[in-house]
Amino acid sequence: MAKKRNSSSPAPAPQDKPATLKDLLSQDVLNKLKAQANEAQAEQDKRKEDERQRAVEAKKAEQKKLDNNFEHLLNNSNLDWHKYK
Repeated sequence: MAKKRNSSSPAPAPQDKPATLKDLLSQDVLNKLKAQANEAQAEQDKRKEDERQRAVEAKKAEQKKLDNNFEHLLNNSNLDWHKYK
């Protein structure tokens, strides 16, 4: 009633591996796909950088608007005038 282990099963040889898509595609098509992926990544990076730049400019404009607002400056100023005497 002892169970036997099947440890003699051979590991699949490299030739026995199923073909991958990379193996099936020609080198020309593979290079075109890589170039297209790189181009898409570059466009995405440019879009993110533009969005970041717009956010920075909006923040600067908002800060400039607040710096010209006397009420905002008065509310956020340090009212300890003794140290400036």
